[in-house]
Amino acid sequence: MSCYRLQNILTALPACIKITYNPQPCYLTFTSPTSNNSRVLCCGYSSKNQVKKMEAGHHDLSKVTVVGDPQLLQRRIDAVRLAGPAKLQVIADFDGTLTNYFVNGRRGQSSHGILKQGNAEYDDKRQALYEYYHPLEFSPTIPVEEKTKLMEEWWGKTHNLLIEGGLTYDAIKESVTSSAIAFRDGVVELFEFLEERDIPVLIFSAGLADIIEEVLRQKVHRSFKNVKIVSNRMVFDNDGRLISFKGKLIHSLNKNEHALEMAAPVHEHFGDGDGPINDNASVRKRTNVLLLGDHLGDLGMSDGLDYETRISAGFLNDNIENNLSNYRKAFDVVYLNDAPMWGVVKLVSQMCSTDKMSGNDKSSGITGGAGAAKAPGSGSTGSVSGFDSGATKDGTMKAPGQDVRISMEGFEKNPAGYFRDLQKK
Repeated sequence: MSCYRLQNILTALPACIKITYNPQPCYLTFTSPTSNNSRVLCCGYSSKNQVKKMEAGHHDLSKVTVVGDPQLLQRRIDAVRLAGPAKLQVIADFDGTLTNYFVNGRRGQSSHGILKQGNAEYDDKRQALYEYYHPLEFSPTIPVEEKTKLMEEWWGKTHNLLIEGGLTYDAIKESVTSSAIAFRDGVVELFEFLEERDIPVLIFSAGLADIIEEVLRQKVHRSFKNVKIVSNRMVFDNDGRLISFKGKLIHSLNKNEHALEMAAPVHEHFGDGDGPINDNASVRKRTNVLLLGDHLGDLGMSDGLDYETRISAGFLNDNIENNLSNYRKAFDVVYLNDAPMWGVVKLVSQMCSTDKMSGNDKSSGITGGAGAAKAPGSGSTGSVSGFDSGATKDGTMKAPGQDVRISMEGFEKNPAGYFRDLQKK
């Protein structure tokens, strides 16, 4: 984002917001008059330059992280931490959330866009449907009920074309092999961290589960027993030819926990014989949620779940000037410019820490204190968790992938470095 375009952001903000400009590197600090601790950092690097710095190993997350209300986020982190990992589940969108928005300096492909069924006529027909229905999907004038029917119509026609056009599983493999799709740096480590703590991950997608699984197979080369995919699933005959779709149709307006019966563990399709960590009923009992998405509509993925605490993390990959204000209001934390997943790894480590907490605990890097609500029965006005602010803690956490304890502060400062060193052992 060049400096002369900062005016687009400034005009979108309320006049009461105090703004401090730092040109080297270029970023803004926003301070709300209602809370001196509420501030936002906006990265001033262009997306391509920022991606290059990330790839070079410079994970300065403060330059790509936006937190609209640090005190509220801290209270939610403390609530999840107090309840423990057994109450936590992670809900994640796939395209543009788990995967990079840019790949090799160009716009990456989505799991929808990579599919070539080996029949040009039917590829063209599916593209024609896209060109007709896609504008309707984002039309602000079409009522939700009518739009839902249109999406069901679009997805149904597309699925029929895949069957009629003779899609084979070999075509899916070839499509993924030749695709420009890649996972964000840190996604595998996030899955491993959660797997070790028996925390389920639900990947919600309005696309095709079989394609997502093939992407995992080719790009990650391993399975995760805690990961399930909630998406449209294909049925193939003995010759690997698509003959039907299984279960409920999932489209862009109903990919939420109402569709949980469509969830299937990834490991079943990798030939892993171990059973899943959680069945769908037990997942619903996990009433604390970390939600990951890249569109405002992804916030609806938790619909159907009676959650107690939800922390939402949004990836704002492009068009930041026009969307930052809305994303900052909607998500608890926003990661800019196609950022890596290390910020979420750090966030999860804070949520799963066994440290005792207080309203003055700044181990998460998010200021608490004055705005923290009094916990019932805590007897301390500054306590979020119910622990007294003078409680002791050893500042350690269980090391991911090892049966030892390590400094949580050290891990949070450089999670990427920790996992790199672990892989060398």
